Amino acid sequence: MKKGFTLLFVLFFCFRLTVLGIHPGTIHLAVHPDTPATKNQPDSAKAQASLQRHDQINFLATANQPVRLITDLLITDKTILPLPEVITENLKQITSGIQLDSLKASLSEAINQREGLKKQIKLNEQAKIEHLLKSNDPDSLKMELKHAANDTLKALLYTRLASLYSGYDTISGKKKQLTYQNEDINYTILAIQQYAAYNDSTALRRSFDNLAKVYYAQKKYSQAKWFILQSNTLSRAKNDIPNIISSLITLSLIKREIKDYQLAMDDLSEALQLSIKNHSTRAELEVLKNYALLYHKLNNYPKEAAVLKKRDSLLESLRKNEEAKLAAQNSLRKKKLDSLQNKKKVYSSNMRKLYKNNSSGKIVSL
Repeated sequence: MKKGFTLLFVLFFCFRLTVLGIHPGTIHLAVHPDTPATKNQPDSAKAQASLQRHDQINFLATANQPVRLITDLLITDKTILPLPEVITENLKQITSGIQLDSLKASLSEAINQREGLKKQIKLNEQAKIEHLLKSNDPDSLKMELKHAANDTLKALLYTRLASLYSGYDTISGKKKQLTYQNEDINYTILAIQQYAAYNDSTALRRSFDNLAKVYYAQKKYSQAKWFILQSNTLSRAKNDIPNIISSLITLSLIKREIKDYQLAMDDLSEALQLSIKNHSTRAELEVLKNYALLYHKLNNYPKEAAVLKKRDSLLESLRKNEEAKLAAQNSLRKKKLDSLQNKKKVYSSNMRKLYKNNSSGKIVSL
């Protein structure tokens, strides 16, 4: 009886508080589990009363917060508004796709930036090399050699230095001239070592030609002959007819100096055949000039005169052909100019007629 009365009292008290607008959560309840009224109750009864009071307090505390109650239910109750698994999987795929596209775009942008940087570096290096190869200061080129990073640049610098010293024939004083020749040889050999490393046959041939020229000037004919033979071999391997002819002419000069006249004549004969076969008139003129020098060396003046006469005739024929080509070019240019002027005249005439017709039409309309 006492238990029921106590419970009813608590319920009535809480109800009155609610009616009066007093939030139950802001006050402390007077009823305590250990009050004298409940102290002598069994433990099971105490637990039951405590549970009932807890439920009542929770209900009263949330009675004035319907929005919060609904929100709590939505959060705590997992059965409300479940997200389908298909939608979840699609969202994952879309998210991963967006991330993948973003990564691809970032990677593509990074690659483009890297390629652009490589191109810019290459352009800068080319501009630097072009500037260096125009330099006429041996000291600056030698300084640059100390910082050259690759064999190609070193070879180009060596070649440029050699070319600066190749003007030895313009230097007065035999001692200084010899110094220039030796520097030319030294840097050309250094360049050959670099060119040989990556098999640049054209640069090698030019270097061999230069060494043959310097050694010929120093009257070191054995060395000159050896290097021009290397040049000739490279030219034959590439079927480079103009340079085959040029190397044969140089060989004939060297053999003439060492009094090997018959072999010199054989070289000139082969060079003449190649020049005629390939319709190289200028090469043929050079061969005929060296034929005349060889006959003069042999004191065979009639043959020398005959060769020079043939050379002069060929030179005159070449001059006439060049004049005819020039005249044809001028004629073609004149025809184009006349055609353009005629078109301008026709255009001007048509414009005048059109203007006249338009003016007549306006007068008639008036």
